[in-house]
Amino acid sequence: MSELSQLSPQPLWDIFAKICSIPHPSYHEEALAEHILEWAKEKGIYTERDQVGNILLRKAATAGMENRKPVVLQAHLDMVPQKNNDTVHDFTTDPIQPYVDGEWLKARGTTLGADNGIGMASALAVLADPSVEHGPLEVLLTMTEEAGMDGAFGLQPNWLQGEILINTDSEEEGEIYMGCAGGIDFITRLPLVRELPPAGYHTLKLTIKGLKGGHSGGDIHLGLGNANKLLARFLFEQAKALDIRILDLNGGTLRNAIPREAFATLSLPAANVEQLKALSQDYLAVLKNELSAVEKNVTVLVEASDSNEHPLTQDSRDRLLALLNATPNGVIRMSDEVKGVVETSLNLGVVTMEDDHAEIICLIRSLIDSGKDAVVGTLTALGQLAGAKTSPKGGYPGWQPDAHSPVMALVRETYQKLFNKTPNIMVIHAGLECGLFKKPYPDMDMVSIGPTITGPHSPDEQVHIGSVDLYWKLLTALLKAIPPRA
Repeated sequence: MSELSQLSPQPLWDIFAKICSIPHPSYHEEALAEHILEWAKEKGIYTERDQVGNILLRKAATAGMENRKPVVLQAHLDMVPQKNNDTVHDFTTDPIQPYVDGEWLKARGTTLGADNGIGMASALAVLADPSVEHGPLEVLLTMTEEAGMDGAFGLQPNWLQGEILINTDSEEEGEIYMGCAGGIDFITRLPLVRELPPAGYHTLKLTIKGLKGGHSGGDIHLGLGNANKLLARFLFEQAKALDIRILDLNGGTLRNAIPREAFATLSLPAANVEQLKALSQDYLAVLKNELSAVEKNVTVLVEASDSNEHPLTQDSRDRLLALLNATPNGVIRMSDEVKGVVETSLNLGVVTMEDDHAEIICLIRSLIDSGKDAVVGTLTALGQLAGAKTSPKGGYPGWQPDAHSPVMALVRETYQKLFNKTPNIMVIHAGLECGLFKKPYPDMDMVSIGPTITGPHSPDEQVHIGSVDLYWKLLTALLKAIPPRA
């Protein structure tokens, strides 16, 4: 029997266990989508899909509640695929392995997918549990949120019937979200030239690892180490003095995850190898001092390598390292309007190298469009200076807070009655799909709630089991309290 079947609320956890058993990383959600459609049809629930693959499920109101405002419960189908470097796991074929650790549910060596699997499970559990009272109900499950919000971008007007949308993608129990940052990807492609390797050079692999990583929106204010930036900094400082040649440089795997690991394959004169090793440990001491409050396990390794790739020319090396070192990262500006919330940020998420170019992928987030535009301008200028091609891509709008939202007031009132305490009303520096939903459904009243999830987008992801029970109680009480149509 699964550990999860012993947890409360049981219908939610049973569904989440099934979700974990079906691989569903971004761009590979189809098996899970087909399972959900079959599951719904077996229960007599109306099903429909749109042109981008979003799933819509409809259930009639509980008897006597037919006149309530219709509600949409919304979650996304995909999860972020991140694993520890020593974990053997294929996210397209292997199930997630959840386990209970005290008050938390975790996964073995990978992301858990509580973001947004718990929200998805809660919406499906509402459909499955006849004891949950509700008015006319829709469940919207969107495609590929984590890799570009494809489903939200493709959502068409006049498909949803709901007047209220409850997004389940928030990650702190006791907080009600009423606004979020918008974002845009920024891709820099730097041409590179290689040359024949000099004689008498030794080849080594330099690794920075052991960083926490995390969500590039929700965790960006924590000052966590970015492996790409830390690796570039060291090489920028030492490359010329030690005559280091770069054969390969890569780090990070997702633009919306703070990179935990970065790697460089190097060659340098045999006489400089021991100095490089010593300087790498000096640098480790510097990092441990600078990041002592947030990164306890950072590691810098120098190991032998048998790579036979040709190194970059010195000019290509210098332009690449200068560009990486000069690229901003982290919090750009805090909000003046919403105290304690990041207004604008940048995550240098992914660096890859091919034979003739390097690609740098950043994710810019901002509560205001002009903040995004300013950072786009900075990165464009840096690209021009380095001789690179740059392209912003896939921008999505923020979700403008509405202080007079009736559903936000109802969630606050319901929470106070249930738990005898006041929830926090929040704006989040991360991308929720609500901002995109406002385009086809400008009059829909929206709010976002969820359980406590820490370390999303990293293998440290975990969900607080007790908070899931509280979230479920709030969600079901809220559905019961939805007012009649005007």
